[in-house]
Amino acid sequence: MLKAKILFVGPCESGKTILANFLTESSDITEYNPTQGVRFESCWPALMKDAHGVVIIFNPDIPSHRKEIEMWYSCFVQQQLLQDTQCLLIAHHKPGSGGDKGKLSLSPPLNKLKLVHSNLEDDPEEIRMEFIKYLKSIINSMSESRDREEMSIIT
Repeated sequence: MLKAKILFVGPCESGKTILANFLTESSDITEYNPTQGVRFESCWPALMKDAHGVVIIFNPDIPSHRKEIEMWYSCFVQQQLLQDTQCLLIAHHKPGSGGDKGKLSLSPPLNKLKLVHSNLEDDPEEIRMEFIKYLKSIINSMSESRDREEMSIIT
């Protein structure tokens, strides 16, 4: 059985914990409680080691988040030499925000990433299905990579 290491990163108060809990069915949706995550950049290399994918979560209703996710992409995707297909961008709309799913204007290279809107209040299953598709693509990629490696050993 393959195990995938997927990182959930993004600005403070973007919804990382609530989405992670929802997608792993760890808990019911609750009110916001700040998570004491890994806020120290010196720890990031250890976290990034052997990551198969990165989910960048941001709140599109907070203008500074759009600029901040460029840094997350640079550190966790580009500098780790991950492919864009290994990255999923989630615009997480908080309850009561209305969840405008209109076209977000993101600068390159973010505009080339798969972007999914999340609103756990209106349509929680949509984000679950999108995440499962993303996870399947990561697992397929890992499986193909393992197969290539095994073939190179055999030949």
